Amino acid sequence: MGAEWPILPVLAVIFLATLIRSAFGFGEALVAVPLLALLIPVEEAVPLATLVSITVAGIVVAQDWHKIHVRSAGWLIVSTLFGIPLGLWLLTAVAETVVKAILAVVIIGFSLYCLVSRSQYELKNDRWAWLFGFGAGILGGAYGMNGPPLVIYGSLRRWSPEHFRATLQGYFLPASLLGFCGYWLAGLWVPAVTRYYFWSLPFALAAIFLGRAINQRMRERSFLRYIHLGLLLVGTVLLIQSMRR
Repeated sequence: MGAEWPILPVLAVIFLATLIRSAFGFGEALVAVPLLALLIPVEEAVPLATLVSITVAGIVVAQDWHKIHVRSAGWLIVSTLFGIPLGLWLLTAVAETVVKAILAVVIIGFSLYCLVSRSQYELKNDRWAWLFGFGAGILGGAYGMNGPPLVIYGSLRRWSPEHFRATLQGYFLPASLLGFCGYWLAGLWVPAVTRYYFWSLPFALAAIFLGRAINQRMRERSFLRYIHLGLLLVGTVLLIQSMRR
């Protein structure tokens, strides 16, 4: 392990991103790829983050499979497949800055409404799951950002912290596996990615179990508030990105 291999910062990033993902069910994308890309080539950072994502989702599903809303996850996954082709078209047909700006405004508006409103709308069933899954597919196909529509859906369904975390991982596991297959076929699964992954695995495992403990201690009202604050952060980052280009 030479001095050119910044292993300790990489391990720190993986631990922090995994802790966030395990505690809240989402949010590691804000930490993992942007920070890893400062330390290692982006063509290594993205597959590495995806491998860690598969690990997190797989362990959470194995731990808490009985807390997954299977019907919800199924509808979200199936409808995502139909949204991906539209997302790929969007990637080539519409300016990224425009899409990110619109998405940022929607996410920020929704989050602020949920944070300040006393009476919030609630989805009683999975009737509209296909719409949010379709939206996740569009954003995933275009920019690799499946998360925001799924998080909004989970918050509208008023899932408990445990069900929120488990159900999102039930979605992310097959989605991440498919994504990593694409990286493998593209030749991006290189030896350096494997080395980083095995070095970071003990830290990721520790973060997964610590995040689970944090998640189980959260009250539903506080958890939803954290979710909306997280969405507000996502929207702000997207807005800043759209203004810089």
